[in-house]
Amino acid sequence: MGNIVAIVGRPNVGKSTFYNRLIGERQAIIDDTSGVTRDRQYGTSDWNGKTFTVVDTGGFVKSSDDVFESAIRSQVKIAIQEASVIIFMVDVLTGVTDLDEEVAQMLRQTDKPSFLMVNKVDNHNRMLDANEFWSLGFEETFFVSSLSGSGTGELLDAVAEHIENEEPLESTLPKFAIVGQPNVGKSSLTNALLGEERNIVTEIAGTTRDSIHTVYNKFGKEFLLIDTAGMRKKAKVHENLEFYSVMRAIKAIEDADVCILMIDAQTGMEAQDMSIFRLAQRRKKGIVILVNKWDLVENKETNTARDFEETILEKISPFNDVPILFISTLEKQRIFQAVEMAMDVYENRGRRIKTSELNDKMLPEIDRTPPPAHRGLYVKIKYITQLPTPYPSFIFFCNHPKHVKENYKLFLENRLRQHFKFTGSPISIFFRQK
Repeated sequence: MGNIVAIVGRPNVGKSTFYNRLIGERQAIIDDTSGVTRDRQYGTSDWNGKTFTVVDTGGFVKSSDDVFESAIRSQVKIAIQEASVIIFMVDVLTGVTDLDEEVAQMLRQTDKPSFLMVNKVDNHNRMLDANEFWSLGFEETFFVSSLSGSGTGELLDAVAEHIENEEPLESTLPKFAIVGQPNVGKSSLTNALLGEERNIVTEIAGTTRDSIHTVYNKFGKEFLLIDTAGMRKKAKVHENLEFYSVMRAIKAIEDADVCILMIDAQTGMEAQDMSIFRLAQRRKKGIVILVNKWDLVENKETNTARDFEETILEKISPFNDVPILFISTLEKQRIFQAVEMAMDVYENRGRRIKTSELNDKMLPEIDRTPPPAHRGLYVKIKYITQLPTPYPSFIFFCNHPKHVKENYKLFLENRLRQHFKFTGSPISIFFRQK
């Protein structure tokens, strides 16, 4: 069990539309051209009190007929290996295709919970047509229209039963995951830290074999390092390397307390890095950003590092209370500083503030800058307390909780960050009626 839900199926069956419905924001760009969904392939969804990460595999298939069939096959294999639940989507308009039968065959041979979702069923005739999909042999078959949303509730009820939101790794040690795009130097960092060639590092993206949990115990620091570059089967992986590494990154983020996000100094913070960052943020994990290969950046002027840092902070705002460090795994530059930073962030994420101290510091701030009135209603915040969650979350008790605006929430978060040390950790703020 775990909490990654993968949506698999042929292109254009409606995966992105359904994905958007789950993520609740028009995150993926929907377009009839195959492969438009490239940037945003994963996000967080909540259903029945369960939180899970949804992966839309649509963005990972480069479409030319010969490539795409094999790509979908390898995707299904990876999903069976890495996901907790698989939603197999088919299209009532095209009927059962050979590829659908092949995928069904693969899914039937696994014990992973898989659901068949027949999409575009939005009228009586299509409902009748949809019956032919029972021939694929799935006990759990759902007739859905992801455009109108009909039928999605029943499907999600079934999915949620298989989601478990508990801490996957039973260990009291801090858990650090090194995440980032293929070839950014994740394994080199692991090797530099552990001081031994743990993984064979080569220039080919994705040559690391499996996600390894190693206990690091040096210089008075002890933690679990989750190395995720993970590649089990070398063959046939190249076309789906991106999908594979994303599944791995998501898994690592789920396992970790702090995510060490590595980005390449030569390319800067790209869309894929942003996706990983936002996912870690939404899962309330601590974050440290390491800019690797800084040694390869030419003509570094006095301000280059500072400018580079500003650019990153702009991109990740409003959550930009995040430590950024320039390193070179090759020259082992500042890599132990990276460990110190991750340790700090781990402490910040677990920080508990006494209720009295919280109110002493925050209530005067609120008096100085009270929440804006809403339609003549004055919001009065009377009392603040921290919740016993693994990451910093606070409840502000007030008379009109529904009328506190997002920008005031940001103001409170910034004040909390000013008074107490939460660098690198996302903060949750809730308003409740006293």
